[in-house]
Amino acid sequence: MPLCGPLHRSILALDLESSSTRTDLIKVELRNQLYLLLHRAMRTAGLDERFCEPIEDRGDGVLVLVQPTDEVPRSRLLDPFIPELARLLAGYNAALPDADRPAHRLRMRAVVHAGDVLRDDHGLFGAEIDAAIRLLDADAVRSALRQASAPLALVVSQQIYEAIVIHGYSGLCPQTYHRAVEINVCGLTRYGWIHIPATGDLDPLNDFEFIKGV
Repeated sequence: MPLCGPLHRSILALDLESSSTRTDLIKVELRNQLYLLLHRAMRTAGLDERFCEPIEDRGDGVLVLVQPTDEVPRSRLLDPFIPELARLLAGYNAALPDADRPAHRLRMRAVVHAGDVLRDDHGLFGAEIDAAIRLLDADAVRSALRQASAPLALVVSQQIYEAIVIHGYSGLCPQTYHRAVEINVCGLTRYGWIHIPATGDLDPLNDFEFIKGV
């Protein structure tokens, strides 16, 4: 395949907290739950997978690239997708038996970005994917999740903040996004805004498919 691009994509990446401290069999369970909750949240948010590239597995996380289409505006990644994912995570954790919670609870970091990518025989790549992953892995985002009682910490790129968040699309509240990340990609300084989604009061969700490692 000849080099294809640039191709504009919305970029979503998720990464599980403390994955390296879990045993392999626990990781089997957590990875299955990650995909289960991801697909549920995408369906609820109307993120039709017909408009997404194949989900890229990253071991303890995933990378989702959404094609530009009127049917899936970028604002849906911020709302309702992120609040729904946070709600599902909280429900999953609340349903865990007390004895299992320390080892099996799910907490994660998320990044939403947008930019141009390239495609070759091996897949999609480019500086904008690099930027998204750098934002996701930033110490400030890891620290925000450690300090939060909520199960999810979101970081959005400057492009997403300026195009969507500050305008309050989908009822977003810009005051709950805080610029706390600075990275450098290809010699350019990039900034990220951190947001901790509220999960509200909810009962444990008892309908989850608890998939045990075998």
